[in-house]
Amino acid sequence: MTLETVTTAAAALTALVGAYVTYLAYRGYRRNDSETMRALAVGVLLIAVVPYLVSVVAAPLVGLTDAQALLAVTLSHTLGLVAIYRSFG
Repeated sequence: MTLETVTTAAAALTALVGAYVTYLAYRGYRRNDSETMRALAVGVLLIAVVPYLVSVVAAPLVGLTDAQALLAVTLSHTLGLVAIYRSFG
């Protein structure tokens, strides 16, 4: 097993677990009409799922450079942290 295979599998697993946690938080939002849970769902989505989609799907499809993909992933992480921060208050 190569390092590239392990890295790809780990990234996919992170995205899958992140999608599941996002789903659970969204269900909590729908069940309780909780803005906190909605913010948490958006935050987890932006931290765990969107970066994977940007680097694996969007970058090759659109032809993003490495720098552009890295910028998109970093912005996604930042917005995700802001959303999670918002869920605390």
